[in-house]
Amino acid sequence: MLAVRGLKKYFGHGERPVRAVDDVSFEIAKGEVLGLVGESGSGKSTIGRSMLKLIDPTAGEVWFQGSDLASMSSREMRPYRRRLQIIFQDPYASLNPRRRVGDTLDEAMATHGLHPGAARGKRIAELLSLVGLAPEHAQRFPHEFSGGQRQRIGIARALAVEPQFIVADEPVSALDVSIQAQVINLLSDLRERFGLTMLFISHDLDVVEYLCDRIVVLYLGKVMEVAPAKDLYRAPKHPYTEALLEASPRPDPEARRERRLLQGDVPSPVDPPSGCVFRTRCPYALDACAAEVPALREVAPGRLKACIRDDIL
Repeated sequence: MLAVRGLKKYFGHGERPVRAVDDVSFEIAKGEVLGLVGESGSGKSTIGRSMLKLIDPTAGEVWFQGSDLASMSSREMRPYRRRLQIIFQDPYASLNPRRRVGDTLDEAMATHGLHPGAARGKRIAELLSLVGLAPEHAQRFPHEFSGGQRQRIGIARALAVEPQFIVADEPVSALDVSIQAQVINLLSDLRERFGLTMLFISHDLDVVEYLCDRIVVLYLGKVMEVAPAKDLYRAPKHPYTEALLEASPRPDPEARRERRLLQGDVPSPVDPPSGCVFRTRCPYALDACAAEVPALREVAPGRLKACIRDDIL
């Protein structure tokens, strides 16, 4: 359904821009949920927003059903807005506090001419019921809801225009842990019900493992590894993926394991390391890792990694 080719997003001008996203490529099949993971500042949200043209990419292509969105003007993008939606990270900031919930959903449908007249009120009630809220909630303002309920409203707004592709930009990171599971289960149910195609952005590896079919691992604006979710968690191929998994907490207090914690901080995207951007923190780095940027290559069926070494992991 969607293919990203050589996507770049630089902020600033001159010789030292901030390289938020630097030559990223991946594909998403129809009905697939693709996870995008990495540390804070790795460029995950920037990729999602660039794909939807909420910000303009610096270079690259975003192919959606045979059309390159990246090259389109605002006017040319208008017919695609209905088919491409986003669920924002912060449910407190993504809703207009002065508008009732029903008006927010009404506006989304009115913009695209959907469900005119009396049918719109019925559709609003259906959407609220779909995300586990009551039809009478349409008359309330956002401040009258909890964080989890607000995120459900955000999901209802995305679904209101019947999209084909959704970017879920860390949709549970601002919620209490007890509420996160409810929202994740809701997204999983909606995916099964409507056959949604989704890019799920998160730094929570457990959430991604539960919801996603495949995973793209990002570091400093570059793709380190791509793999089916089950394969990646069972046997990571890239040292960065290994480090992420080792740092992830485990619910079993009796479990003991040797952890190889990463040393140092993430380098600045203004001045990334030469060659492999992960080499300054990689326990397996060689002198050769500084010489050239490793290509993202297939190392097993359906598995890609950007690392010159095949004698590790």
